[in-house]
Amino acid sequence: MAAHDLSEAELERTAVSVIRGLAMDAPHAARSGHQGTAMALAGLAHVLWGRVMRYDAAAATWPDRDRFILSAGHASILLYAMSYLCGYGLSLDDIKAFRQWGSRTPGHPEACPELGVEVTTGPLGQGFANAVGMAIAERRLRTRHGRGLCDHHTFVICSDGDLAEGVSHEAASLAGHLGLGRLICVYDDNRVSIDGETDLWLSDDAQRRFEAYGWRTEQLGESADDLELLEAALHSAIAEEEAPSLLILRSRIAHPSPDLTDSPAAHGYALFDKEVARAKRKMGLPPEEKFHVPSEVLDLYRAAGQRGKAARRAWERRWAEAVAADPGLPAEWGVEPPEGWAERAGLPGSGAKLATRAASAAVLGALAESCPGVLAGGADLTGNTGTRLKGSRHISREVADAPQIFYGVREHAMGSVMVGAALHGGVLPVGGTFLVFSDYMRPAVRLAALSRARVIFSWSHDSVAVGEDGPTHQPVEHLAALRAIPGLLVIRPADATETLGAWQQALAHSGPTALILTRQGVPVLEATSAAGVGRGAYAISELPDADLTLVGSGSEVELCLEASVILAEQGVSASVVSMPSWELFAAQSHHYREGVIPPGRPCLAVEAGSPLGWERWADDSLSLDRFGASAPGDVAMAMLGFTPAKVAGRALRLLS
Repeated sequence: MAAHDLSEAELERTAVSVIRGLAMDAPHAARSGHQGTAMALAGLAHVLWGRVMRYDAAAATWPDRDRFILSAGHASILLYAMSYLCGYGLSLDDIKAFRQWGSRTPGHPEACPELGVEVTTGPLGQGFANAVGMAIAERRLRTRHGRGLCDHHTFVICSDGDLAEGVSHEAASLAGHLGLGRLICVYDDNRVSIDGETDLWLSDDAQRRFEAYGWRTEQLGESADDLELLEAALHSAIAEEEAPSLLILRSRIAHPSPDLTDSPAAHGYALFDKEVARAKRKMGLPPEEKFHVPSEVLDLYRAAGQRGKAARRAWERRWAEAVAADPGLPAEWGVEPPEGWAERAGLPGSGAKLATRAASAAVLGALAESCPGVLAGGADLTGNTGTRLKGSRHISREVADAPQIFYGVREHAMGSVMVGAALHGGVLPVGGTFLVFSDYMRPAVRLAALSRARVIFSWSHDSVAVGEDGPTHQPVEHLAALRAIPGLLVIRPADATETLGAWQQALAHSGPTALILTRQGVPVLEATSAAGVGRGAYAISELPDADLTLVGSGSEVELCLEASVILAEQGVSASVVSMPSWELFAAQSHHYREGVIPPGRPCLAVEAGSPLGWERWADDSLSLDRFGASAPGDVAMAMLGFTPAKVAGRALRLLS
């Protein structure tokens, strides 16, 4: 039967088969990729893009579109197939270039809203938690601005692996606690993993688990090809406003392959020429034709891709009316602070003593008063990390638009939720914990950098000066580990003045920023500069004919200044440089960098952390290549060699 002779139901069945054909052909052409999950979920994808989700592929970044997250990112070809078919901008040649150098169809989805890819997924569990962040952002904006400007849902497909990862437990618990009714997750319960069937390692009851979290759940059974049932279940979930929904779908991986349905091998690249041809023959597709897309199927999906055009245009009219009534709305939506906002921070002048976490709290408070889009919180450490907003309401099941959020002891989820909220738009997430616990957040931080998500990580208790809590809470290797992440702006300010500068740089940065803050009080130094932070490093005590340069970051800048006085008493002149950010300094011109750290002059770096990387800037470093110890902070610093006298002694050894 010719495609143009098909009934509507037959055309839809053919369309689902075409998705499956692309899911086999693209990985087969690449000799790499995951075919089985995309094949199994082709019917669900058809219902989501063809019947349920509200979007306009021609205006893919429309702010009030429904969001879709493929947390099971290994099935990326499913997302790319729908992006191509529905007219987002991918071509069939892009599908053919799957997983190749420079292609727009990489091995796992990488955030590109223009192509319908909302977040970067692949590390399992991250996309699920991102979806929670998106749902928080949507509810917050809807409550603040009304349904006329924000009224959409967040859909996510997750796998057994997503729900096995610990981050999913934390994120699901938070979502249930907050009652995020616009969050709809379809759990692909195919019971297959790379190692084999999941009963090797899994016996959880996902339904009971999510019900305990406060989710609405529904068992869909083996209905992955029942388009009417899938649509009805999704619409029932959409109608639920008080709780997130988990739809449990028992799919069969690689269906309808005669050779590999339900086979763990199909979790990866397993369908070759013979297997692909046999599956296509069973579906009624030309068995030898690769990337087969009949014009009637393409027309069907292109029409679906335009279905939201009227809603998008109506939204644009409402947005224009809202902006006319409130010209500051675009800046508020973009979380752009007004001129003079920093003056509200009321930071002390030189001579005062203030922990940089406390200075950061003052700056954040001023920012939150000026920018309703700020969403600040901590992992049970809001007060300790300077992320508590005094007198502010907090987000709860009943309150959606508050500037404060309490994540609880959920560092994993906090980081991923922040990334999702930032990529949603309209929100600037700020989240805090101790620097040593940034390890819990590292997957999310890495994906934030890869996605260029505008988030601010506020990590305090930045050295062995933490003191009595001991080496379990004293970071050593963490600064070096964070500086190793491409695209992450790491700033360790010396005092309150530089802390303000750090915030200004974080707001200007188009990606994630890490603020590294002290627990202990540090003096506000006379020569530090907020503007200097923007250059990454600058001289705060420059002597034209100095014998050496002392470079410090954070609380160790004070040590360098005091050491320079000791050295001067011994006839040695030392210039002192504050280097709050390696990344910003590296971005300066070669001429500027050599002016700050002259190459012909010996240079000693001082930082209470790992020496790794300091060889790029200095000839030697007074650093820490061991774990700390439990003692009062000043004692720990002194016993581990961080005193002005020790700095001066190390400098003299360098000169000799």
